[in-house]
Amino acid sequence: MKKTCLVVDDSRVIRKVARRIVEGIGFVCEEAADGKEALDFCKKSMPDAILLDWNMPVMNGLDFLIALRAEAGGRKPVVVFCTTENDMSNITQALRAGADEYVMKPFDGDIIESKFAEVGLV
Repeated sequence: MKKTCLVVDDSRVIRKVARRIVEGIGFVCEEAADGKEALDFCKKSMPDAILLDWNMPVMNGLDFLIALRAEAGGRKPVVVFCTTENDMSNITQALRAGADEYVMKPFDGDIIESKFAEVGLV
């Protein structure tokens, strides 16, 4: 069975690029435009991986991550933050909240694939 990846970003363009990348490395891809949409998705069906943007309307990436990790089964998905936030304190905050990895935008297929490999997804 194929692994699933949920791409959470308020930019349709970024979601499209990320979808192409994760499908290219063999994942089934789902999309959410904000943290609330992503949380609703995860409550129905927990993905194997989540590519997560930081700055989004409705519910940002960090709030989503904290809520996700509190859900039943919410520790299972590997969460990779993809963001323009390069402040060390933000990175530390994300890792403390339960992020597994961190990728700077703009990212490409090689970066995503290597991060997924590091955390044992591919």
